[in-house]
Amino acid sequence: MKFRSLALAAAIASVGLSAAVFSPDVRAQAKEQFFPVLTGRTGPVAPNATPWANGYVDYFKLVNTKGGINGVKITFEECETAYATDRGVECYERLKGKGATLFQPLSTGITFALTEKAPVDKIPLITAGYGRSESQNGAVFSWNFPLLGTYWVGADVAIQHVAKQLGGVDKLKGKKIALVYHDSPYGKEPIPLLQERAKIHGFDLQLLPVAAPGVEQKATWLQVRRERPDFVLLWGWGVMTATSIKEAQATGYPREKMIGIWWAGAEPDVKDIGDGAKGYSALALQHGAEPNAKVTKDILAAVHAKGQGTGPKEEVGSVLYMRGVVSAMLAVEGVRKAQERYGKGKVMTGEQTRWGLENLNLDDKALADLGFAGVLRPVQTSCTDHMGSPWARIHTWDGKKWNFSSDWYQADQKVLRPLVMAASTRYAEEKKITPRTPEQCKQ
Repeated sequence: MKFRSLALAAAIASVGLSAAVFSPDVRAQAKEQFFPVLTGRTGPVAPNATPWANGYVDYFKLVNTKGGINGVKITFEECETAYATDRGVECYERLKGKGATLFQPLSTGITFALTEKAPVDKIPLITAGYGRSESQNGAVFSWNFPLLGTYWVGADVAIQHVAKQLGGVDKLKGKKIALVYHDSPYGKEPIPLLQERAKIHGFDLQLLPVAAPGVEQKATWLQVRRERPDFVLLWGWGVMTATSIKEAQATGYPREKMIGIWWAGAEPDVKDIGDGAKGYSALALQHGAEPNAKVTKDILAAVHAKGQGTGPKEEVGSVLYMRGVVSAMLAVEGVRKAQERYGKGKVMTGEQTRWGLENLNLDDKALADLGFAGVLRPVQTSCTDHMGSPWARIHTWDGKKWNFSSDWYQADQKVLRPLVMAASTRYAEEKKITPRTPEQCKQ
């Protein structure tokens, strides 16, 4: 009887220990920084979201080979969303209690759903190149970080590029510009900026929604053939983008007159079409395919050469793989910056990481030291600017690979800022949020 009691006590102690391994407190004691990884490895966006996830995870592995974040090991766990908002919320709810540092939803729809949850749970959301465009205003959206650019930045740069192709902004007047877009929060994001630009410059904006997932577009492209817009802006994602390019080819619309957003400008979108997509351009979220970047070579040498790569070696350095790498780097540097204030070599909470993310200062030297020289421009955030960089450029498919085809464009803050402030003010009033002051940000 005494032996059975001792065995029961040992079993209870064992269960308690197993549970403690997953608690945030024990993670802190073990010096582990936990990053949830929301993925889209299945469903209509899988060909595009999979390399992003592989790059995201491989960068964490690379950081661990260098001793982690000042000695703090990175741990992570994937949760599959299939780009479905309800599944994204389920992943968030399941992983937030494991000591989540931050979340990167990889979906504007999921971002919308989590925007009201993040302030309650005090967990930052990094939405690099997507999400709510008005969340650039960190005074209102204090937990959202649309780092590197929003869809309003992308739309503004696209119009600047169209104007340059035409010979100047004055040539926009009377032109037809069509937006073929994924009929979802993602695809609708650029519309306010484009409408504002149309009002300023006098061009005719045509809105052509495509029902998700975007495999049926014949009616849309027949309308394009009938209306004959001077340019088509494409807000596609996953299977939608390749379908759009194929339909443009079938209806005789010149690919040289098409400009995709940065989620519609990667290898999976064009490689199977080859020369049929030649001349198609897309925005680059600063970076493009980066096979020669130092960080790419470091990942190949320290991760893939040791058989620890997450996906195929051949995709390392591709456009969306690099998007994942960049996204992971921003997350890591947010933690590293937080450690400067709250303790070097310590595990950072979500709230501490939030401070780090809104005090990023990645200048050219810092980026070079991290292996991103020539890949990104400097990124500097603040309490009121959670985006940190308003720059983008264009790359064009030559039938075999992507090549940069423009200089850098800077989004026009005279157009963007009023839109950001108006939309974020409406949100604050609707949700009864008192915007933070700069003094409050320093606390």
